Amino acid sequence: MDRGSGDRGGTGARSRAQLTVAVEFVEVAPGHERLPAVFEVMRQLRDQRTDDQLNELYATGYPDGYRVAGLFDDGECRAAAGYRVATNFVSGRHLYVDDLVTGERWRSHGYGRALNDYLVGRAREEGCGSIQLDSAVHRREAHRFYFRERYAITSFHFGRGLEVR
Repeated sequence: MDRGSGDRGGTGARSRAQLTVAVEFVEVAPGHERLPAVFEVMRQLRDQRTDDQLNELYATGYPDGYRVAGLFDDGECRAAAGYRVATNFVSGRHLYVDDLVTGERWRSHGYGRALNDYLVGRAREEGCGSIQLDSAVHRREAHRFYFRERYAITSFHFGRGLEVR
């Protein structure tokens, strides 16, 4: 697999009975031909962002290690994730999931679990000791998913907005 091209194009095993054909996990670099399809799903989570903003933010974050992966089935993006590998004092080397979303009409079909399993595999490939993520307090269905996937609440996340100067 050529990581430099932004296309990891592997297939994965099905994690639920509803998934009957092999899915394809594609890591898309900025400008990749499949990025618009992935962003269509990503906007269901990040609906405050326009396509132009998503493209600009991704192009800016990519050199720093931010990556976007899409789960495709039957040629259609069904789930998307944005993640990065980082090292810090609190978690050591870890994979941080910034974004994880399954297309609304494809929820409860096993795609979120399959994409999460893919991210677990990526974390292991990168020598990470854990996967970390934040989830907005109002996303109760996402919380249920994370608990089923063996995530635990380990801290509160605080944010503070700043004026742009």
